[in-house]
Amino acid sequence: MSTLKVKDGTEIYYKDWGRGQPIVFSHGWPLSSDAFEDQMFFLASRGYRCIAHDRRGHGRSSQPWDGNDMDTYADDLAELVQHLELKNVIHVGHSAGGGEVVRYIGRHGSKNVAKVVLIGAVPPLMLKTQKNPEGIPMEAFDEMRTKVAANRSQFFKDLTITFYGYNRPGVKISEEVRDSFWMQGMMTGFPAAYVGIKAFSETDMTEDLRKIDVPTLILHGDDDQIVPIANSGMRSSKLIKKSILKIYKGAPHGMCTTHKQQVNMDILEFINS
Repeated sequence: MSTLKVKDGTEIYYKDWGRGQPIVFSHGWPLSSDAFEDQMFFLASRGYRCIAHDRRGHGRSSQPWDGNDMDTYADDLAELVQHLELKNVIHVGHSAGGGEVVRYIGRHGSKNVAKVVLIGAVPPLMLKTQKNPEGIPMEAFDEMRTKVAANRSQFFKDLTITFYGYNRPGVKISEEVRDSFWMQGMMTGFPAAYVGIKAFSETDMTEDLRKIDVPTLILHGDDDQIVPIANSGMRSSKLIKKSILKIYKGAPHGMCTTHKQQVNMDILEFINS
């Protein structure tokens, strides 16, 4: 396996497919780089070098006790880019991975960044606060933590229903997709599964979004039940100067799977433009 040992000794697993301009993928919680395989194979087959890592604590990477926060996730991404000597990079982030990309640019700048794609991404801030009254109440995230601690296997299986919009009328449920999500979730260590909820829900990335000065494509489903579009994609599009917002009518949070053909083509069109 291809791995990188970052500064605190954590080993980060990554995939590296194809040749050409690099596209780096940052996956969502509680998944792994496997969640982006549809996009990676499609784009690598069309002349791009597609790289995706398992975030620390997730997938095949080490499961450290420390570092399950957005700053460290972003710094791990920076070390991966440096290790592979990547230039002119296109960064693609889904959900919490979108937060990782945004915080990476906020902390490390956009010198080596060509373009950004944010898909169902969590920025600027999920949590409801006085400054963010439209956010999700803390009780919802506390409930997630309680369920992870009680029986995360069952919680991950149950989460697939809203994640992929399988609770909507007329939507065909894929048990195979649910199994893949569950398997990826169960590969995530307990610390990252539990503490990672705080990382993606309580990190305010408003100022990071303002620092993004490269062309950015924002893809978001208007039926996203995990990261509602009004307080995420809509707000991010207003904070990023060079952004394009494309709303997928009726699409759920797991749109990289449920709408993969459309997502693949939209990414390809954007990075070729």
